[in-house]
Amino acid sequence: MKLSEIKHHLHQLETIAFQLPNGSLVPSHFHVTEVGQVTKNFIDCGGKVRREEVMNFQLWEEHDYNHRLHPEKLIHIIELSEKIFNFPDLEIEVEYQGKETIGKYGLDFNGTNFLLTPKVTACLARESCGLPKEKPRIRISDLGKVNACDPNSGCC
Repeated sequence: MKLSEIKHHLHQLETIAFQLPNGSLVPSHFHVTEVGQVTKNFIDCGGKVRREEVMNFQLWEEHDYNHRLHPEKLIHIIELSEKIFNFPDLEIEVEYQGKETIGKYGLDFNGTNFLLTPKVTACLARESCGLPKEKPRIRISDLGKVNACDPNSGCC
């Protein structure tokens, strides 16, 4: 979801709720402690220089149970950040404190809640690493016929 999309959805809501991938909700007394642009410059394992930019929202909760962030307040925070930093309309990445470390999530909307969607790692230079673009498909009926230890079997 892009910055313009979250603002559009916020205008339609009376309350804000963020739902984790396991279906549970971020406690309603959360704060949005940061809205910012994150730029990542890096080299992938194939030696290609890459650049990624996202808008970053950091959700935080504490023992302030009376606090409720209302849609108009979050719109104000977003618009203030856009005015000060002239942010482009980028995809949003959400940081939220898990049990052991900060988790990073994508963002979607189901008409009621903002959904924190799982993010995954990937090899960006599959061809340089000798990895197939897709996993080879093996029929279950052929499992006994394939030598699983053969490096040319396509299983690894």
